[in-house]
Amino acid sequence: MPKTVKEISKLINGELVGDGELTITGINGIQDAKVGDIAFIAHSKDEDFIDSTKASCVIVPKDIRKTFNKSLIKVDYPSLVLSKIIEFILPDSIPHPKGIHNTAVISQSAAIGKNVSIGPYVVIGDKVVIGDNTVIYSFSYVGKNSNMGADCIIYPHVTIRESIIIGSRVIIHPSAVIGSDGFGYDTLRDGSHAKIPQLGTVIIEDDVEVGSCVTVDRARFAKTVIGKGSKIDSLVQIAHNVIIGPYCLIAAQSGIAGSSTLGRNVVFGGQVGVTDHVKIGDFVVAGGKTGISRSFPAKTTLFGYPARPADKAKKLIASVGLLPKLFERVKMLEAKIKELEKK
Repeated sequence: MPKTVKEISKLINGELVGDGELTITGINGIQDAKVGDIAFIAHSKDEDFIDSTKASCVIVPKDIRKTFNKSLIKVDYPSLVLSKIIEFILPDSIPHPKGIHNTAVISQSAAIGKNVSIGPYVVIGDKVVIGDNTVIYSFSYVGKNSNMGADCIIYPHVTIRESIIIGSRVIIHPSAVIGSDGFGYDTLRDGSHAKIPQLGTVIIEDDVEVGSCVTVDRARFAKTVIGKGSKIDSLVQIAHNVIIGPYCLIAAQSGIAGSSTLGRNVVFGGQVGVTDHVKIGDFVVAGGKTGISRSFPAKTTLFGYPARPADKAKKLIASVGLLPKLFERVKMLEAKIKELEKK
């Protein structure tokens, strides 16, 4: 639906610079935009793109001071307003299915809220509760006694095992598994492995997003928790009894072993590994491929394996790079010592 730049600026409480009567019909990246599109830059370092883009209007951060021959809308966080603009201009750009498909298998004891959409071949178990306006795509499974809040989106082939608690506005992407058994075994004298029953649950709090092929294991007795507003990238493994605090960001292929605890606003790059029973403090940041084998206090930036504070890790890496020169120097000194010994 076409909107004017002025209307969009008002929607996002932005500061309009330039022609507010221009019509916007689409949204695109700054380099691919055409006339009639609105685009954005997240940081002032990218301001050179404003001159070259064909976009009719650009959303920019407020610290942009340079003058451009282009309509701009200045806001505090350009990336954050994008979803509002998409919904405003293109309200049906990602239409979800409506209604309950006739092939869905829904227990008579399940409590289904208002305006819930359930796709083909979905299975809803006994005593499941699903909140209003939730959408469950095809071939998903929700096990007995699980409880899901309002406005959730469950994409195809998601498995939610029995007795799982999911908050409101949760998004779970395709092929994720929530509540599979934790990896618990006792090794017997004959070398065989006896399974330890996993009787706990998983709690996913409000506004969490879980990527494709993520596995979140149920606790042995108590609960595995993903805190409010946390975002889990694809292919992440979260083991039993892990507690992830609110507003954490966990990038792809990371793995968190059993009974470890993450504080609030922890950020992991890709392929971070965490051993079991460690505590990671609030606002810790771990770079990609960091291996965390012990606890760390709040506001620590980590890197490397084993994980170290980033400044120490960088010095060690730099020192390793000097080893070939040091080796040659030692060889040279050894040769000189041998010559002196001959005299």
